[in-house]
Amino acid sequence: MSLTILGFTLIFLATTAGSALVYLFSHDIPKRTNAIILGFAAGVMIAASVWSLLIPSIEAAEATFGTWSWLPATIGFLLGGLFLVILDHLLPHFHPGTGHEEGPHVKVHKSTRLFLAVTIHNIPEGLAVGLAFGAAAVSGDPGAHYAALGLAIGMSIQNFPEGAAIALPMKVATGSKHKSFLFGMASGAVEPLAAIAGYILASQVAILQPWMLGFAAGAMIFVVAEDLIPDSNINEYPHSGTWGVMFGFAIMMILDVALG
Repeated sequence: MSLTILGFTLIFLATTAGSALVYLFSHDIPKRTNAIILGFAAGVMIAASVWSLLIPSIEAAEATFGTWSWLPATIGFLLGGLFLVILDHLLPHFHPGTGHEEGPHVKVHKSTRLFLAVTIHNIPEGLAVGLAFGAAAVSGDPGAHYAALGLAIGMSIQNFPEGAAIALPMKVATGSKHKSFLFGMASGAVEPLAAIAGYILASQVAILQPWMLGFAAGAMIFVVAEDLIPDSNINEYPHSGTWGVMFGFAIMMILDVALG
């Protein structure tokens, strides 16, 4: 349980620490640096989706589904993407990198739209960490707990620069360092809440584990494809953004293999 609490706390503190950088920097993040940060986050999430979610989902389903063990992972994966589509239609928000607006056309302040965009992005990350720890609790395998901690560490590593990438544009929208920091911290608070929900689902309803692991993977890949890659302007700085993806993927892969 102590490792679980540590994992849930890390993902929140990392975003909060990154958001605090708004007090140190007076300007927005340079576009090239932003491409590296968002590319790195994309790489971490892609690797986590494969090693921490899809592969465990398939393995967990083998006893029940046999040669069809890929089925829960596949259906869950597609449902995770559908869940993000529904959120996109329900919540008014915009993508800071492209300026593209989504959701209902209602009068909502720009800072609120930006906050909601980041919050949507953080839900599947927290859910993935919670599901990993919940599955580890059911298995009782210490190695599974360390693998889940590796996932939490990987998410925390990418949450720190993401926190800055959230707070600095928010400062422009709100005109206040304090408000932008609080918005950034609040966007990170959704992760441990989603993690708790994922933990309860995975530990209390074991039959749903393969489906939910696939669901979290699908939601994260959807975020990567729709938000992180386009918002990174990787077409403008292809090498910077692409190497960000490569390093993020490599670090998350190492964490999964070393701690798994």
